Amino acid sequence: MNAISPLTENVAPPGLKGLIVADTEVGSVRGDEGWYHYRGWNAAALARKHSFEAVAHLLLNGALPDSATEETFRAELAAARQLTSEAVELVAALARTDLPPMSILRSVLGVEVDPRPTLDLEPNERRSAVMRAIGITPTVLGAVSRIRSGAEPLGPDESLSHSADYLRMTLGETPLPEHARAVETYLCLTADHGFNASTFTARVITSTGTDVAGALGGALAALAGPLHGGAPGRVLDMLHAIGHPDNAVPWIAAELEAGRKIMGFGHAVYRADDPRSETLKAVAIELGGELVERALDIESRILAYLAEWKPDAVIVTNVEYYAGVVLHLAGLPQEAFTPTFTTSRIVGWGAHLLEQAANNKIIRPSARYTGHLHNGD
Repeated sequence: MNAISPLTENVAPPGLKGLIVADTEVGSVRGDEGWYHYRGWNAAALARKHSFEAVAHLLLNGALPDSATEETFRAELAAARQLTSEAVELVAALARTDLPPMSILRSVLGVEVDPRPTLDLEPNERRSAVMRAIGITPTVLGAVSRIRSGAEPLGPDESLSHSADYLRMTLGETPLPEHARAVETYLCLTADHGFNASTFTARVITSTGTDVAGALGGALAALAGPLHGGAPGRVLDMLHAIGHPDNAVPWIAAELEAGRKIMGFGHAVYRADDPRSETLKAVAIELGGELVERALDIESRILAYLAEWKPDAVIVTNVEYYAGVVLHLAGLPQEAFTPTFTTSRIVGWGAHLLEQAANNKIIRPSARYTGHLHNGD
C-alpha cells in the first residue's frame, strides 16, 4: 500500500475558514472590526432603526425603500404568507408526527414554491418564488408550534407586520408592541451574515440550477444543526443550569474540563465584540427583569474566566447568548427559537440564491485524498 503524496498547492484551510470562494454584493462580515453590513449598510444600525420589511427589501432588491415602496413590499410579503388549502392540510398532518419543524417546512416549500429549476426561470420568476418561500415560512412554523401545543393554527393577518404576525401565529394572540419590536430587531440582525454554513449551502445547491425549494431546503438542514442555528435554546438551558451567578465559574470550569462547548461564547469570525450580541443586549436591558440581570452578571463572570483560561484567544459573547434571553422574554417557547431564526435567515438565503442564479457557475471544488492506494486491479 502506498500513501498518496499530499498536494502542496491550492489547498483550502480546514472548514474553508477565511477562504474567499465567491464575489457578492449582498453583504459581508468584518470580524476583526466587529462590524457587518447588508449591501454596504451597517446591519446593526439597520436593525435598530428600520422594519424587517425594509431590511428584507434591501437584501432582495438592492436598496432601502422609501415609505411608499416599503408599504408596497409589506403588502406583497403579507399576501405571500397565505397558504393554499392543500398546504394547510399537509402542515396539520405533519405537525402530528415526530418530524422537526424544519423538516416540515422543507416539505411544504416543496409543494408551495415554483418547482421549476432556477436555470429555467426568468429573474422575476425566481424572485416571486423566493418571496413565496419567505412569506409562508412564519405561517408554517407558527402553525406547527400551535398544533403541537394543542391549539388550533391561525391564518395570517395581512394588517400586521411580518414579525408581529409571526408572533401572533406562534403564540395565539397579538403581541405587545415591545415584544413585536424586540423580535423584529432580532429578525433584522440575523437576516444575513456572510458566507455562513447554511448560506454557502444554498449557493452551492443553487449553482446546480435546481429549484428554489431544493436550495432553501438544503440551507434549512444546515441551519437546524446545533452548531449553527440551534444554539439560542442551549444558552437558555445553560442559564437555567447555572442558576445563581455565583455558580457560573464552577459550572463553566466543569464543562470545559469535560471538553464540552460553551454555547453563546466564541465565534468563527469575530475577534471584536459581536454587534448582534451588543444590540440584543440593549434590547434585553430595555425589556428588563430578573433573567436579564442574571444573564448580565453571568456573562461578565464567564468572559472573565475565559480570558484567564485562554489568555491568547479573543473570546466574545456571540449573538446566541442574548438571542435566547430576548426570544424567551417575548414569549416564544424554546422549541421555537431555531424556527424564529429561520424566519429571518431565509431572506438572506433568498438574496444569495438570486445573486448566484443571476450569474451562475456550478460550484465544484476538489478534495485531497489522504488514504492509501492498493496494488492490483
